[in-house]
Amino acid sequence: MKNTVNLLAKASEELKNEQEPGNSSFDPYEITIKHHLIFWLIYFAFNTLRWGSYFDDYEYSVKTNIIGFPIHMALTYLNIYVLMPKFVYTRKYLSYTILVICALFVMLLAKYNLTYYLVSTNVWPEGPEPIQNLTFNYGIQMMLGELYVVSFVTAIKLTIDWLRERNKLYEMEKRQLSTELRFLRLQVSPHFFFNTLNNIYSLTLTKSDKAPIVILKLSELMRYLLYATDKRRQSLTNEIECLQNYIDLERIRFDENLEVNISISGDLTDKEISPMLLMPLIENSIKHGVSKNLGKNKIGLDITVLEDFLYFELTNSCPQDRKPNTTSKNFGGIGLSNVKKRLELGYEPEDYKLNLIDKGHTFIIKLKLRV
Repeated sequence: MKNTVNLLAKASEELKNEQEPGNSSFDPYEITIKHHLIFWLIYFAFNTLRWGSYFDDYEYSVKTNIIGFPIHMALTYLNIYVLMPKFVYTRKYLSYTILVICALFVMLLAKYNLTYYLVSTNVWPEGPEPIQNLTFNYGIQMMLGELYVVSFVTAIKLTIDWLRERNKLYEMEKRQLSTELRFLRLQVSPHFFFNTLNNIYSLTLTKSDKAPIVILKLSELMRYLLYATDKRRQSLTNEIECLQNYIDLERIRFDENLEVNISISGDLTDKEISPMLLMPLIENSIKHGVSKNLGKNKIGLDITVLEDFLYFELTNSCPQDRKPNTTSKNFGGIGLSNVKKRLELGYEPEDYKLNLIDKGHTFIIKLKLRV
């Protein structure tokens, strides 16, 4: 019982460690000040060369870009960090549109006056004709050009935000799957441990020679549950050894009323399996077959490894008056539901095939699994 408590405590501690902020994974889409500086420097250099070659006057291009880029940056950051969060994300689209137009108009006045007084009175040399006044056409062109810059940078920011959210969602799903798989692996029936402990108590009262053997096998089983199930995959040899310990304990529990025939063949070397995947299958046969059947009970277990696949077949006897059950949603019990869920979470669909055959007096489980 103490080992069972330790097992649950260990799982809870692992879950807590996973959820602690210090254990959060690195965000590959984090935008730092360095990224902002690099982006604007590259954009500034590109724009300077572009307009410098267009006017054949790089000095003029540098001056106008020195004036223009602080305006670009101010409008861009105002949009992506203030206006969009407060108005677009809250669906206040009309207010957002009005404020953007107002911001563009303020930008227009600032750019016109700074260019006129600090660079040249000809504020629009690339226009259809030289102008020295704030005209309607000049205003429309400058506002559209500024809107282009803001839209371009906003699109980059939204794309990065989308990638970041998708990455967070993926990490969250992966963590949830990992947690779900861990607790599914730990779902060995507590009734088994209580029954085993009661058996040990009875054996010690009669000073049976079986008591030390039962304690040793229970200890080995608990050690496997505590330490071996941390890994995503476990040696198939260790998994089968765990099954044999479990079966040996049940043999002692049912004494001569349980007959188990085990056949293992094939090369188990370097084969791996999700830990505690096969245990619920054995437990299911005991719970729904042997424990409900008076008299002699038989379990046949055949484990074969061929190339990269494990062929697992388990046959157990059921009460003679039991009728086949092939329509119930709970067909097979909780143990088999556990296995089905773990197969879905831990394996690709083409890597496994689970068949359940209910003949009433006999229940057969067939599992083909890539190992």
